[in-house]
Amino acid sequence: MTDTEPWLVVIDPQAIFASPDSAWGSPFFVDAMPRIRALAGAFGERVIVTRWMPTADRSTSWGEYFASWPFADQPQTDPLFDLVPAARDLTPHPTLDLPTFGKWGASMEAVVGRGAHIVLAGVSTDCCVISTALAAADAGAHITIAADACAGSSAENHSAAIQVMGLYPPQITISTAAEVLAELT
Repeated sequence: MTDTEPWLVVIDPQAIFASPDSAWGSPFFVDAMPRIRALAGAFGERVIVTRWMPTADRSTSWGEYFASWPFADQPQTDPLFDLVPAARDLTPHPTLDLPTFGKWGASMEAVVGRGAHIVLAGVSTDCCVISTALAAADAGAHITIAADACAGSSAENHSAAIQVMGLYPPQITISTAAEVLAELT
């Protein structure tokens, strides 16, 4: 594989975002997961899985955030933050655990490389996916959003996030899982 080959980044496939019993559970996660698995199978070892962890400094605006969402203010060992079973074998790499919405930064860039092409999938389109996409684009990465392999908090919020990310061509391209898979062959 060469450095120009794309990476798949699967954003936060965790129980807290997948469970219908969670206040943050996406009703579309179950539909996105088979597409995420198909993408991961095609990307092989070039897959990164992220996890949102509640370790942010409470003396910042995160303190108010956790006051608004006390159910999520749990130790990072809480099962809420576990990967869903279908995501546990997506990559041989350790998860990238961060206390931020956006997952782009020095840790990810160290793996994928400067100016890399990354395909984003995961949850939630209208929070962690869009935050990752915009930061990565600002850093010079080439981003493809596999829109049907993303799950939003609602259909309207998913569509709004996709629309906003679609305003950033050529740095961000909106696609589908099938289109991404076809480009890999």
